[in-house]
Amino acid sequence: IDVMLVLLAIVLTSASFIVQDKLGIDLPETQETQSYQPPETIDIRLAIDADNQFYLNDNAITLAELENALLSANPDKPIEIRVDRATDFGYFTQLIDLLKKHQLHNLNILTRKQNC
Repeated sequence: IDVMLVLLAIVLTSASFIVQDKLGIDLPETQETQSYQPPETIDIRLAIDADNQFYLNDNAITLAELENALLSANPDKPIEIRVDRATDFGYFTQLIDLLKKHQLHNLNILTRKQNC
């Protein structure tokens, strides 16, 4: 029974470190990236896919709908941002401008560590 509890603890611990990407976002690579440990709960997860479609918590959304959703956002809570490497830069700047407009500055922009 003790062995089963240890195995269960290992599985639960390692499973919490796996970040699932249901949208198939191909993150850009960077050399100077830091490890990202997502918090237990994150209220706002934003993404832009290769077709320049915005997503809020993995649900497709327009920029106008996103602006309405951000009205009630807590500025102290972290926001996770994933942007596909094929996204037009203008869509990324629109997203950042919108977040600045609502005084949301606690941003985590996800990238992949480049293999040297």
